[in-house]
Amino acid sequence: MKFGRHTLLWILGGVVLGALTGGTFPAAGGKVGFLGEVFLNFLTMLAVPLVVTSMIVGVTNLGDLRKLGRMGWQTIAYYMATTGISVAIGIILVNMIRPGEGLTAVAQGQVQRGEFSLAQVVVGFVPKNIFKAMAETKILPLIVFSLLFGGALSATGGRGRIVVEFFRGANEALMKLVGLVMYFAPLGVFGLVAERLGKAGGWEEFGPELGKVLNYSLTVLVGLTLHGVVVLPFILWAVGRRNVSSYASNLSPALATAFSTASSSATLPVTIECVVRRNEVSEEVAGFVLPLGATINMDGTALYEAVAAIFISQVYNIPLSPVQQIVVFITATLASIGAAGIPQAGLVTMVMVLKAVDLPLEGIAMLLSVDWFLDRFRTTVNVWGDSVGSAVLERLRSGEVEDEVS
Repeated sequence: MKFGRHTLLWILGGVVLGALTGGTFPAAGGKVGFLGEVFLNFLTMLAVPLVVTSMIVGVTNLGDLRKLGRMGWQTIAYYMATTGISVAIGIILVNMIRPGEGLTAVAQGQVQRGEFSLAQVVVGFVPKNIFKAMAETKILPLIVFSLLFGGALSATGGRGRIVVEFFRGANEALMKLVGLVMYFAPLGVFGLVAERLGKAGGWEEFGPELGKVLNYSLTVLVGLTLHGVVVLPFILWAVGRRNVSSYASNLSPALATAFSTASSSATLPVTIECVVRRNEVSEEVAGFVLPLGATINMDGTALYEAVAAIFISQVYNIPLSPVQQIVVFITATLASIGAAGIPQAGLVTMVMVLKAVDLPLEGIAMLLSVDWFLDRFRTTVNVWGDSVGSAVLERLRSGEVEDEVS
């Protein structure tokens, strides 16, 4: 399913029309809110099957885990480390800037929550009933189950291939379904924005809220800039031993494609071309690292989700304890693995992060007006992180070969 300029223009049209409707006619804005509710229901419906199939497919693509070489584990370690760093940057920034403070909202049907403890979180990794966890959208145990099940399938051999093909087919179908849902996004965005402005009392009351959304966007962009311009280049220089400016310049076609399409999967052929032909990374390394990265490495998406979750908690005046913020860190890091490499897929995994700490899903409505824009920046960071990983893994691999020769 391709997303071109026309789809983006329709979504922008939905934002503008929703803003005009809710801002000028607040009562009418409230009446079209059901369109946004249907859109959110679609996203919630797809969350569980998408993360399960995406993660199982991602693990099984590695092959038999018992035979997985050192490069495979180094690649996974690199991706998990850089994603964790990006999430930490986002959490630190959103706690420092606090873009959601001063804007109050009341959650509809907010769940009464008990005390959180680290022991409860660890126990919650393993559900008594996996189907009950699916029904209740408990994401952390589903992530653990999917990783273990995918690893078991990889070690099964011939008989497991049938099951693997089933999950691959299901994953492709779900990604197409996400594409179909995104064609409904203009109406959904229209309903959510119109209802939000209508509830805010129109333009006169919406000014402070719009300012907070702008502060939220600035927080995300600052975080992405720090990760993409400071952290990843430092890793490329210190570990990959590459000239950062020339490597980035050679990669510019892939980065431009990522920004224009907002899809790391669609950008993958261009990324491989730039990394192999222009930056002279071996095809063996790039062919393993880049497709895996397009599946499980979402630095920008993970940072965005962590910032968004804590921003929503600030808006709804629901304080998150340090342990709950650790849950956000873990969930954003792991849920980004299940994010499909297509535009706005982060909206689906955002539901998972909010569910993990019982934050109101309607808070997503505040973010949709700028999500299409931020999506391009976080996708660009995702692709940049994959490409840096190729250089790093090739350097580590060449070091191992030199040790073996000597």
